[in-house]
Amino acid sequence: MGLWKRLSLVVAFLAVAGMANAQLRTNFYRSTCPNVESIVRRAVQTKVSQTFVTIPATLRLFFHDCFVEGCDASVVISSPNGDAEKDAQDNLSLAGDGFDTVVKAKAAVEASCPGVVSCADILALAARDVVVAAGGPGFPVELGRRDGLISKRWRVPGNLPPPNFNLNLLSWIFRKNNLTTTDMIALSGAHTVGFAHCNRFSNRIYSNPIDPTLNPAYAQQLRQVGGDNLTSSLDDLAPIEILIIKSYIPVIQMCPVNVDPRIAINMDPDTPNTFDNVYFRNLVNGKGLFSSDQVLFTSPISRGTVINFANSQSSFFNAFTSAMVKLGRTGVKTGNQGEIRRDCTRFN
Repeated sequence: MGLWKRLSLVVAFLAVAGMANAQLRTNFYRSTCPNVESIVRRAVQTKVSQTFVTIPATLRLFFHDCFVEGCDASVVISSPNGDAEKDAQDNLSLAGDGFDTVVKAKAAVEASCPGVVSCADILALAARDVVVAAGGPGFPVELGRRDGLISKRWRVPGNLPPPNFNLNLLSWIFRKNNLTTTDMIALSGAHTVGFAHCNRFSNRIYSNPIDPTLNPAYAQQLRQVGGDNLTSSLDDLAPIEILIIKSYIPVIQMCPVNVDPRIAINMDPDTPNTFDNVYFRNLVNGKGLFSSDQVLFTSPISRGTVINFANSQSSFFNAFTSAMVKLGRTGVKTGNQGEIRRDCTRFN
């Protein structure tokens, strides 16, 4: 293929992407479902009052959705054959409370505006609302997405960053989605309310020697009998997500050898229930749980941004809200593309 033909294809692709983004607007449902934001917000608040896991689960669900097929709620589809996007290995750890948030918000919206609001838009609104519920910044959410018509397990691998990516690979996978390295660092800040399964980072604390980029005292804490940052009875959650959060202190190791793969701990050991900039302060102190977290500080390219966010919560909040808006534009379907699902878990 000649150079000019390749350039023409690139220009055409960018033009189509730009047209899709241009069709998103904050007042998209002004005449068809004017109360959609308040309806979703109430549903989210109700769900959060039932379990804090709603917050990290919904935020992570949005990220996983947008990075595979675009922000089109394809990750919410259920398949009796176990071959939908949510069935991919990288998505098996998505907490059920995130899916339940979308389903319940959709039911509330359908009761008021049947067949109007997409599941993709409901997930985007819910992601914003859980950030606010945890004390984070509010921001306008562009609307007008349509729900996707493809949800396949085999289309997920290679599109989500694993916990051992270095900075170059992290930047590459975010750049594929029109997000800069600064966007990537800001979005990583969502780990301030996140949790991680022990088997995703246990190699760092049980290697010999311990991962040198990890704070040695923190590594020992992760290996020892549970302390103040252990939090909820395992019986409270679905089998796929046994979360340790801050109110119940069982006498168990946080991440013992051969740990139950369902066990998870807070990624921010200091303020796990608050959306703040402490995640970045932890990186400065060597307390990034994933190597893909800690590399944001150890790499000279990104260290300055991490230090800035650690010193200024407002700088982090501004960058995070900007990145969330950009993330919400990823691969969107608009106009006559896709559909408006009646049930978020099934194609019409």
